[in-house]
Amino acid sequence: MKIKLTKGELKRQRDALKQFQRYLPTLQLKKQQLQLEILQQNLALREKKELQAKKRQAIDLWIGLLTDPRVKVNLFLKPEKILTHLKNIAGVDIPVFDALEFGRIDYDLFAMPLWLDLAIAAFREMIILDKEILIRQEGVVILRQELRITTQRVNLFEKVKIPLAEENIRLIKIYIGDQMANAVGRSKIAKRKIEALILEEALA
Repeated sequence: MKIKLTKGELKRQRDALKQFQRYLPTLQLKKQQLQLEILQQNLALREKKELQAKKRQAIDLWIGLLTDPRVKVNLFLKPEKILTHLKNIAGVDIPVFDALEFGRIDYDLFAMPLWLDLAIAAFREMIILDKEILIRQEGVVILRQELRITTQRVNLFEKVKIPLAEENIRLIKIYIGDQMANAVGRSKIAKRKIEALILEEALA
């Protein structure tokens, strides 16, 4: 796009450059905040997955007990409510897991084996961990998407907008400087011509 080599355009380009330079630090800070939060979320995810693996190993030791025909553990493992809230990171809302609510455990204590309560608690812990991991992963996806957009904007300002405005200002200043020098030159020539005419008239 060709720019106008005028004083008005020079002011417009200078104003645009100031705006870009004022906005860029905000974008850079947002980028840093997003990167830090993604790092923290990934660390938390790794810890949760390690805990999940340990609990799964513990369950594997007694999973065979569930072959007891009296036991219907699945009846007690359906979540009734998922509790979450939103956390704002650099202007972006991500979901945060709070709790998973299950229904009451209600069965005949005399008809069921003693270990059933422990089995229900262990499976519920696994389900809670699974849900928390899924919600954290969802948050990381949102953060990464926002980081991608923010990084593109930072690059646009750093590598395109600011250098272009600076180059436009340089070109306009050179042109205006040349025009002023030419005007001064023409003024001197005109002045010499007038002086010559006055001298000729005086000598005539």
